[in-house]
Amino acid sequence: MENIYLSVQHLNYSYHSMQGETVALTDISFSIKQGDFVAIVGPSGCGKSTLLSLIAGLMDADSGKILFPMLTRSESPKIGYMLQQDHLFEWRSIYKNIILGLEINHKYDKHTKLLVEKYMKDYGLWSFRNKRPSELSGGMKQRAALIRTLALEPDLLLLDESFSALDYQTRLSVSGDIARIIRKQGKTAILVTHDISEAIALADHIIILSRRPATVVSQIPIRLTLQDDSLIASRNAPEFRQYFNLIWKELEGYDESTSL
Repeated sequence: MENIYLSVQHLNYSYHSMQGETVALTDISFSIKQGDFVAIVGPSGCGKSTLLSLIAGLMDADSGKILFPMLTRSESPKIGYMLQQDHLFEWRSIYKNIILGLEINHKYDKHTKLLVEKYMKDYGLWSFRNKRPSELSGGMKQRAALIRTLALEPDLLLLDESFSALDYQTRLSVSGDIARIIRKQGKTAILVTHDISEAIALADHIIILSRRPATVVSQIPIRLTLQDDSLIASRNAPEFRQYFNLIWKELEGYDESTSL
């Protein structure tokens, strides 16, 4: 297939402890095209975050393959991982927090310095560059965390419940802003979320996982009729309720905690 950036093939993973083996993922297969924004939903504890860790290369699967068909054998995928918490250090300014990854990876140079400054100006953080994290709102801190991730110029972004720590109103605003930033940058992204509405509003494609041991229940392309690119427009799209009901039915019997 053309433009496939990520291909997950028959992935299996189990946790091992003194108490025995716990099967987390079984025969997981899907593909993601370059530039797609994909959401993964499923019951709590089904292995969504485990799947992201495997894709990121933080853990090794028991069997199966994670392939990046567009890369040559000598190339490694450039992956950015954004977690639920912003993990900003209070003893560093916002600017110093944002360039931390660049410093660690010895990539802080003239090019990345200009890139960081551009991101901070574009997304409303430049005037806060000398502030400490405690002086910023939760939404502003998540934007800083995203810029820190984007500064390393990843091709694939993994978002693990990245908006769930925010209050509902801030979550709506920040998730919409961050989705627009990701699309504007042309990044391929995978979002793990418990929120069906968030998945529909943000994603081009939704992958539904079953209760653990997780397998792929369904894969649903999202096509909304939009008046503009706002999150409110997505949630008011005429197709929105139909998608919600479809995904809810797929999850029914697996989870009782999904939210509208």
